[in-house]
Amino acid sequence: MVLVAGSAQTPFNRRKDGSGFRDWVRDAFEPAVAMADIDPTDIDALVVSSESDFYSLQLNPASVIADDLGLPGVSCQRVEGGGASGQLAVHAGVALIRAGQAKRVAVIGFEASASTLDAPSMTELLGYSFDAWTEGMTGVTSTALYALSAKLFMARTGATVEDFAQVSVSNHGNALKNPDAHLPMELTVDKVRASPVIADPYCRLDCSPLSDGAAALILTARDAAPSSRQNAPGITGIGAASDCVRLGDRDDPSFFAAKRLAAERAYGQAGIVAPESEIGLAEIYDSYTGAQLQGIEALGLSAVVIADHRAGRFSIDGALPVNSSGGLIGRGAPIGATGVAQTAICAAQLEGRYHPGLQPPNPSRFAIADTHGGIATSCAVTVLRAGRS
Repeated sequence: MVLVAGSAQTPFNRRKDGSGFRDWVRDAFEPAVAMADIDPTDIDALVVSSESDFYSLQLNPASVIADDLGLPGVSCQRVEGGGASGQLAVHAGVALIRAGQAKRVAVIGFEASASTLDAPSMTELLGYSFDAWTEGMTGVTSTALYALSAKLFMARTGATVEDFAQVSVSNHGNALKNPDAHLPMELTVDKVRASPVIADPYCRLDCSPLSDGAAALILTARDAAPSSRQNAPGITGIGAASDCVRLGDRDDPSFFAAKRLAAERAYGQAGIVAPESEIGLAEIYDSYTGAQLQGIEALGLSAVVIADHRAGRFSIDGALPVNSSGGLIGRGAPIGATGVAQTAICAAQLEGRYHPGLQPPNPSRFAIADTHGGIATSCAVTVLRAGRS
């Protein structure tokens, strides 16, 4: 098991203070190293996650960050997979340790996606993260593509726009207790539905924001962790998979098939045979409200996702809390930092040290962190387990 010996994140928000991603990376890295109870010179490798050079205006950010953080001689690499970038970076760090190529790996995700470019430019660029020829350059937006998948999901499952709006209410509400969150809001279903329509069935408050920020993890082999962190939570399973880029090429555009495959691979490594009963915490990629419910279904966390959603099973006090941090919708979504932050949040909850009001009183043994790029085109899933007592 690869231990999550240290973790930290900056607040996720829109920065207006003149700071940049190199400042945010340091702000996340230093407390993560302090939690891990190691010296930065003990780090063997650095894995950096960011989605786009257009946001940071920095090619080859891994070497620049290694230099900024005083990590001479470390191996360094940058990982990119759209929205899955952060989780794929976690996987790369785990792989380095499993392969015996490193003992202590710093995984750092960042994005300057809120303060660098204007909204129309960001919308255009995000369209290029799908098929740039057939979608991005024709003006098709990411929201429109997610909306098409969501409409088919509604037809298949009986989900309603009110079900989607309740996800927004819950996630923004959880963000009220998260001091690092971008959009803490007290909402009602009616308020969500009254916000401007972006692409039917999605209104503005069904969508995650663009955010700035960074998150960091210190991953260690057990024999490389200091005695103070020997009981830290660990990563026991990782899985990734891809799907057809274009929705029309898929057997069922409403179902996140690649996410199901990625989860099955992660569960197999972790020894999980019944995820619906064994997983007790989940941070799911809720780029849109419907995507959260589609993700729960694909991850095998519920056989009757809409009924369980309406019964409150995924609420903060439910049997399986989902996105207690606020998720992308409430916590915010600096793309490269998202998957790293999800893993950090799961580790914090398993260890019993998350924010008051969001920390389950009896943390489950297993938690799952889930991200994807495109419309669940590139999927990455990580299973964490509580540390041994």
